[in-house]
Amino acid sequence: MCHVLIIEDDAIAAYDIRDTLRGEGATSFAFAATEREALACAREERPALITSDVMLGAGSGPAAVRVILSEIGPMPVIFITATPEQCAECGPYPILEKPFSTEQLAAAFRAVAPL
Repeated sequence: MCHVLIIEDDAIAAYDIRDTLRGEGATSFAFAATEREALACAREERPALITSDVMLGAGSGPAAVRVILSEIGPMPVIFITATPEQCAECGPYPILEKPFSTEQLAAAFRAVAPL
C-alpha cells in the first residue's frame, strides 16, 4: 500500500497526478490545496510519498514539505511546478515542470516510490 499526499491547488492537475500514480500502484490519496491543508493531511495519515506544487494559493509547497519532513521523518517527494525557478528549496528531490507528461510523472514515481 502506498499512500500519496498530493499538494496541488489546481484540482484538474491534482486528479491527473492521482490517476497517473494510481496506474503505477499507489493505493490511496489525500489532497491539499494549501500549506495548512497539507500539514493537516500528513498529520492525519502519514504519506509514503508526497507530490507538491511550489506556488499554492495559500502558502508554499516547499514550506509544507519542510515541516512535514521535520515532524514525520524522511520520505520521497516529487515537486511538480510551472515555476521551476522558484524551486531553490526543492532539492534534492525530483522536479517536474508543468505541463508534465504521464510518462515523466510515472518514471519519477517509479524512481522514488516505496512500493
